[in-house]
Formats: sequence, C-alpha cells, structure tokens
Amino acid sequence: MARRGCKAALAAVLMLAATAALAGGPEALPLSTLGSPKQEGVSALTYPATRVLPLVEEKFGQKVADPYRWLENDVRTDREVEDWVAAENRATDSYLATLPGRQILKDRMKALFNYERYSVPRKASSLYFYARNSGLQNQSPLYVREGLGGKARLLIDPNSWAKDGTTALAEWEPSPDGRKLVYAVQDGGSDWRTLHVIDVATGSVLPDRIEWVKFSRLEWDRAGEGFFYSRFPAPEQGREYLNADLNNTVYYHRLGTDQSADRLVYRTPAHPKWNHAAQVSDDGQWLVITTSEGTDPRYEIVAINLADPKWKPRTIVSGMKNEWKFVGSVASRMWFVTDLGAPRSRLVTLDAARRGRAPQEIVPQRADTLAGASLVGRRIILAYMSNAQSVVEMVELDGKLVGPIPLPGIGTAAGFGGKAGDPETFFSFSGFTTPGTIYRFNTDNQAVEEFARPRLAFNPDDYEEEQLFYASKDGTKVPMFIVRKKSLARALTPAPTLLYGYGGFNISILPGYSAMRMAWLEQGGVIAVANLRGGGEYGREWHEAGRLANKQNVFDDFIAAGEYLIDNHYTGKDQLAIEGRSNGGLLVGAVVNQRPDLFAAALPAVGVMDMLRFDQFTAGRYWVDDYGYPDREADFNILRGYSPYHNIRSGVDYPAILVTTADTDDRVVPGHSFKYAAALQAARIGPKPHLIRIETRAGHGSGKPTDKLIDEYADSYAFLARWTGLEVAPIPRN
Repeated sequence: MARRGCKAALAAVLMLAATAALAGGPEALPLSTLGSPKQEGVSALTYPATRVLPLVEEKFGQKVADPYRWLENDVRTDREVEDWVAAENRATDSYLATLPGRQILKDRMKALFNYERYSVPRKASSLYFYARNSGLQNQSPLYVREGLGGKARLLIDPNSWAKDGTTALAEWEPSPDGRKLVYAVQDGGSDWRTLHVIDVATGSVLPDRIEWVKFSRLEWDRAGEGFFYSRFPAPEQGREYLNADLNNTVYYHRLGTDQSADRLVYRTPAHPKWNHAAQVSDDGQWLVITTSEGTDPRYEIVAINLADPKWKPRTIVSGMKNEWKFVGSVASRMWFVTDLGAPRSRLVTLDAARRGRAPQEIVPQRADTLAGASLVGRRIILAYMSNAQSVVEMVELDGKLVGPIPLPGIGTAAGFGGKAGDPETFFSFSGFTTPGTIYRFNTDNQAVEEFARPRLAFNPDDYEEEQLFYASKDGTKVPMFIVRKKSLARALTPAPTLLYGYGGFNISILPGYSAMRMAWLEQGGVIAVANLRGGGEYGREWHEAGRLANKQNVFDDFIAAGEYLIDNHYTGKDQLAIEGRSNGGLLVGAVVNQRPDLFAAALPAVGVMDMLRFDQFTAGRYWVDDYGYPDREADFNILRGYSPYHNIRSGVDYPAILVTTADTDDRVVPGHSFKYAAALQAARIGPKPHLIRIETRAGHGSGKPTDKLIDEYADSYAFLARWTGLEVAPIPRN
C-alpha cells in the first residue's frame, strides 16, 4: 500500500503432431452445423483464408512449425495483417449478429454500468483529488475540491481528448502543496504514456511534455518544483508496439524545462533488463528506488538523500532475492514489507543512513498473507489476505497492535494511502455483488465514515456468495468463490456457469464487482472464481507452486474446479464456460487443449498463446520469472508441452471458442491471439465456432472506454449463453 495503496507487480505468456492441421493449406475452411450444442439447425460459416508459411525450425533436436508467424507483424504497418484482421472481424461480427439475447445483454450491461463511481481520494495540502464517472462516460474525469466538504470542480476531462473515447487519463499525482498536478495520457490502450502538467488553480496545461514513459510512478520533490519518473529510450520507428522494453532509467524533470534537459538520476547500463521505480519519502528527504528484473517480487533497494546535491545512490538491499515494499520513513528509518525469512511476509525497518545492518522485525509473519502496508499519521495500516478476503489492522510504529479496522463485510478493501503526520486516509470496499463504496478513516480516533456510495440497479440481497475448498489433482485444497441467485441455490438445479481463473505472477484474485458478471447472474447464471496456485493468495509458497516447472498445477487446479462444479451439481456437463485474461488467457487455451470434453465454451482474452516466442516482444521478456526461458532446453520442453498454439489436438471436438484481443495491445501483443485463432480454424476440432474478435484502438485492458467494454462483454457473454444454454430475457425495471 506504500502511501497510495498496494502496487501490483508489473504485471501486472508445437507439439505439431498437428502439423498437418496447421499447415493444411490456405483455402477457406467451411464450418457447418452451427446450431445448438446438439447441432440442430445448420448455419454455414466460412473462416477467412489464412496464408500458411512452410516454416519449421529445429530447437533442441525438435522440429517446431510456426506457419502463422507473419501474423506477429504490426497490424498498423503490415497491410496483409490488416486485411486478415478485417476479414476475421467480418466473419465474427456476422456470427455474433445471429446470437439471441445479445442486445438484451448489452442493454442490461449498460443499465448496470450506469452508476456513479469514485476513485479513492488523494489529498494534497487542503485539496482533495479524485476521479468520478457519472455512469456511462467513456473515461472518468478528474475532480478537485477545497476541503472535504468543498464544492467539486472539474480539473481534467479526458472525454474531450478523442472522438472515439480511446484516449485515457492514466496515472496522476498532485504536488505536495496541491498547486500542480502531473498526469499521464494513454492513447488507444497502449502502455506508452505521455506526461503533462496542469496548474490546479487555473486549469491551464503547462508546456511541459514528457514522452516514452511506461511502467512508471510519478513522484514530486518536496518543494513541488519538479518530479521523478521512469522511462525507456525512444523506440525504433515502426517498432513502438513490438520492441522489448530495455534500459529503463529514472529521470528528474524540473518544471518549465524541456525533456532533453531532464536530469538522469539512476540507470544500470550493465543490466539493460532491470527496471527502476522511484518513490519520494513523505518528508522529501529520500528517493527510494526499487529495482527489479522480471515479474517476480525480487528487488534491490537504492536510497538517495535528496538533501545532498550530488544525489549519490546508496544500496541498502542488494541481491534481488526477496520482496521489499517501501511503506514510509521517519528521518532515516524506513519501514518495509518483506518476505525475507517470511513466505507470507512481515513488517521490518531498515536504517538508510547505516548500510549493512540487518532488518529489525516490527510485525512478524502470521498465517494470513501480508499484502501491503502504509504509514498514515503516526501509525501503520496493515492489509492482510485471509483466504482471498481482506483483513485490515493498524499498529503503532513499533508494531504494537492498535486493533482491526472494521470492514462492512466479506470482500476487498483497497487504498489506505496517506502521509506521515496526517491521520486522514480513504479506502474502497467491494464484493461480488457490492460495487465500490468509498470510506474515510482517521488513524488517530479510528473513526470510519462513508464518503461515496453508489446507487444500484439491482438488489444485492437477491444473491448468495459462498466460499468453498475443493481438492485439486494432487490433493491440494484450492479456494473457490461461487455467486448465484438465492432462488437458484434453493432449487438445487444445475445452471449455466462461468468459471474464471488467472493463476500466475503472484497476483491475487479477490472479490470484486463487475457489471458484466451481474448481467450474467441476473439471467440465472452462476459465477465461479477459483484462486489457483501461481497467485499470491497464500504468499510465496502458493506462487511457487504454480510457476516454472510447477505450471501444470495451475491447469490441474482449474480443471479440478470445473469437475467439482459439475460433480456437485452447480452446473451440467454442457453448461460450463471458462474465462481468463492475459495469463488467464493462456490458462484457458491450455486447459481447453488438455480437457476439451469438460467445457461447453471458452473465452481466452488477450492471452499469451505462443510460449516459445513470448519473450521477444515488449513486456514479454519480464515473464520469464513465471514461465521460464524458451532458449533454455529444460524450460523449452516444459513450455512446448502446454503452449496453447502448439498443442491444438486435431481430430478432437473442442468447445465453442471466442478469442478476444486488441490491435494496440503492447503488453501481450495481438500476434499471440492471431496465430492461435488461425491454428484453431485450420484444425479439425469439431463443428462448434472458433472465432476471434479484434478490437480497434484498444490495448490490454486499461483505458478502454465504457462503450467498448460493454460491446465486448455483450458479445462475449451472448456467445457463452448460446453455448451453455443460458436463456436470456429482458429484466423488469425496478
């Protein structure tokens, strides 16, 4: 939580006995019997022709075919790829237009999305800054108010930046005195950012402009004269969305100067793969730089005394062996959350002025996982995960327990940012059927009060949430949340069920509200969320159990979740759909190959589908921490064994599959999904549709406008409804 809330890791991936199917020729393949899952009612669908390359490479003594490698080229610069994308979208749009219930779901999602939403406020001096969306605005504007009860004033409205709504306000940070605010502009969903500065009093945008920023914090100096940021070198023209991210550098920008004059603060040219994130302590004395190489929480910590004009870095944690989350400081004493000697993490202190001293334990490890902490006022707030649910406590600076912070129920608390010396903080709380409510908390008197609560278009009391634990293939107990109507639970009737999973990168999947899932629940569907190994729900050991050579555990956990839902009559054999995004898209692709008989339909979204080339593009090189190195034989053999693109089983009936991606995704480049979809369409895998939906001017997910989100999920869930038997009907107005 360090100051402004828990910071996610950057995260934030052929066996061609099926070579004949993948290289079956460029002719269009007709798909017939597109009726119900029982194949009643024939409707012809012809997949677009896809050129096949006679490309076979030998790696570690094995022949690996890659007939669709040309689809890795950038759709913005390669006309053939552009034409292929257009043809695939025409075929998919034609099919989706026939789906019953599609418009009903779209209209209902729109109604469910139409509620006022606030971000957690951020305080600077006497000013409060927060994002607020009135309901269906494509992007959330940024507001400021003088004093907690002051009148809200619009400061930045990103909805005016692009006609199609795809230019978003990304990261932002007010100066300590609240007079200036630096903000990042994200265009078309790309991870690239352009930084600007606005005068808060006048609303005037200053001339300052910073380019080629990615994966960066924005940190002001104490005087508000400038800010620190991280950036990459300008990429080669035409490779902006493909090149690997290398040579990350921390700079300082002084207001009123050109970017070319920015002061180089910290870089590691001998280690071009290292990333550096800079934080300024609340008193402005220290710049704390956290260095990482991949996605694993293994860091080095460098501190710079900003009172020294030379800004000389001093390493206080070396070796990149453990997680170190900076919490806050008083003088040279710094608090960190670390997993050093504590797989579920603990709170310790280090003295930045006295290098080489062992950390002093403040709060020891316990059974729950310590996810983050923040120093607010004169106390420290600790956020724990207890069986994938939030538990929050407060301690004194010496670790003495003050007591729990009361939460309104079972769900997820986020935020708790603040500053040393000021007891005021804010947090949000949400659950599967509870949209985020914002609360204000005082660390001195422990008072909790409501700041903003959304009005709902449904009654949460109509739904039931339960958490259970099921046995995976090796006997490991895995938690799973199940959400459904209470009436459905009482009837004990199997229902169409959507199972979601992720399982990777130490990322925890916690309860949270989704208007899209609510539309599914309203129709009588079931939502299941499995907390697979590879995530961070139970600390480092849970993560380790689902990465590298243990990756198959993640797939086994997900398959076991599906089997449990069927065996225990939550759903029927032809009623189970699965969904996953990014690493979760890989999960869906892998388990469909391994157990195509188990699922009726699948949604692999923005997935990592070619596990032999993922590290060659943009952020892919970070993921070797979880996946391994394709150029190392031992890792290669594991990756080839589950890579979705390389393991499609021709001659076996597959579930209905709708692949989704976006043309500006420079996190998981769309070539992954393009190649995978082409391979699906070329293989003999049964009569159900295997389509790809490619969004334009959108990226990996962040910054996507509201209307595009609604369109995507209406299409996706209508597709799932069609193939799980969910009957979609209009919802009566309240």
